[in-house]
Amino acid sequence: MEKTYKMNVAGVERDLPICPVNEELSIAAFVIFGDVELTCKCAEELIKKIPEHDIMIAAEAKSIPLIHEMARQMGVNKYIIARKVPKLYMHDPMHVSVKSITTEAVQTLYIDKSDAEAMNGKRVLIVDDVISTGESIKAVEKLVELSGGNIVGKAAILAEGGAKDRDDIIFLEPLPLFIKNK
Repeated sequence: MEKTYKMNVAGVERDLPICPVNEELSIAAFVIFGDVELTCKCAEELIKKIPEHDIMIAAEAKSIPLIHEMARQMGVNKYIIARKVPKLYMHDPMHVSVKSITTEAVQTLYIDKSDAEAMNGKRVLIVDDVISTGESIKAVEKLVELSGGNIVGKAAILAEGGAKDRDDIIFLEPLPLFIKNK
């Protein structure tokens, strides 16, 4: 039988599967892909907490439903996704590298020159589904800074492990890490 962690976020209860990262550490897998109710409710609650901003950015991929729903609920028609690979449509893409807790290899995030221009001089909100080590957020921060954007907030549904103690992020609920023999 699969071990799970019961969580209530934005008034929605879910059983999250516990997944090993290595021999000592496991995490509760929080995935909003395909969960319309959870995505909509989390977006609604997160919108109540975020500062005024001109544009939002998120790293591909699990944050895409969240940033999309936030934009839809706010009546905004533009947001930016930092992609994991450069696309043919990208002109003069900017990039930074990142190593996150949920990905085995170092990844690179890319944005198009037009996305960089859209952030230049603007108030930018960074959106993520879960902040854990903060490495993904740091990479997106670098992209925003290279673009000349002004970061006004970093928002996520969940703050995992020690991220719950950070004072520079906005989140709805903490999510524990599961450390063997603790």
